[in-house]
Amino acid sequence: MAVPATLFFLVFFILPTASLFAISFNKSVSGSVAFVPALTLDNYARIFTRSIYYEAIGRSVGIGVIVSLLCLALGYPLAYVIAKTQHPGRNAVLMILVLSSMQLDMVIRLYGLMVLLGDNGLINGALVASGLVSGPLPLMYNLFGVVVGLVQVTLPFMVISLIGVIKSIPPSFEEAARSLGASRWAAFRAVVLPLSMPGILSGSLLVFALAISSYVVPALMGGWKVVTLPIHIYQQIAEAGRWQFGAAIAAILFLTSLLAVILYQAAARLTAGGRA
Repeated sequence: MAVPATLFFLVFFILPTASLFAISFNKSVSGSVAFVPALTLDNYARIFTRSIYYEAIGRSVGIGVIVSLLCLALGYPLAYVIAKTQHPGRNAVLMILVLSSMQLDMVIRLYGLMVLLGDNGLINGALVASGLVSGPLPLMYNLFGVVVGLVQVTLPFMVISLIGVIKSIPPSFEEAARSLGASRWAAFRAVVLPLSMPGILSGSLLVFALAISSYVVPALMGGWKVVTLPIHIYQQIAEAGRWQFGAAIAAILFLTSLLAVILYQAAARLTAGGRA
């Protein structure tokens, strides 16, 4: 029964990824996609010798880390409340609120954010009308707008990753800590937080991978001013037709995500005391 899934994975993931890596070692020729045996490292040398590209790597990773931390700070309390809510009706309502945002198309959600954050949007309009600011605040087409957009898009993934893990923690553990004199905060810090670390790590990894690979959010919320690796990939392949150089940038993005997975595995082993 695993054969169809294996074939699907092979045809639609392994082969395209291998082809991507293969053409990234070819000389960059506009409009050419076919792989040729002549291999070169010119594309990778260009990435790491021109500041516009290696700065985009650091910018993408930095945005991914910031978004992961913000999603964790915002998502953990919400996931904790949902996991600890015993009433079926209230629990269902909270879950619907989290999942409903995932039912809307990402572009629609981002255009809704643009209505809020634009220079003539609802937030700036209210601030200017109230006299709190003399002019509109720069809430879009910058790093702040990109981070807000990515947090809005990826937050449900963090919450869902945490809910199941927090639910699996027996309440008796926390009650035992309280009975031994620990405060509610001390019991949470010493018992609940360490036991929920697998959800924290998996949610952070998922959010990081989504953030660094997002093209739509930097394009719409950043206005092409916050240039990340996906923006460069689009420009090289869709606009310039340099498939080889675009493939090299995509390979760097893939390796960055792979490095995040390796760090996740190492962190999981450490938090599990070497049992993972």
